[in-house]
Amino acid sequence: MPQPVVAGAQLTCSFGAAPSALVVLPEARVLIEGRPAANIMDHEPLVNIPTFGMCTSAANPAVAAATAAAMGVLTPAPCIPQTEAPWVPGAPTVLVGNMPALNNGSVCLCIFGGSVTIGVAGAVRTMVP
Repeated sequence: MPQPVVAGAQLTCSFGAAPSALVVLPEARVLIEGRPAANIMDHEPLVNIPTFGMCTSAANPAVAAATAAAMGVLTPAPCIPQTEAPWVPGAPTVLVGNMPALNNGSVCLCIFGGSVTIGVAGAVRTMVP
């Protein structure tokens, strides 16, 4: 059953070394269990999606440069998410801030090839259709 995503939800990236927490700015939003609910437009790098520690994607120019300097040995570099597109698919029948609500099945793609997923939605008592 899909769960709504709120501020503080645990995020993971397929190329990141550590999880991070979703940041949802409380700008006239619905509160779920006392925290602002997220929508599919909460995808801004370093605003909504913090760093995941170190990045291991060879498509990341910083990782590619560090790997080249290490004679081809994959060398992680600091993660700076590049999530330019909204989360997909969202909850099409539930709107938060006039946009589809974010649920725990949504995914956000990084231009360096990583996929950001929601491990723990943050809302535990509330379900969305």
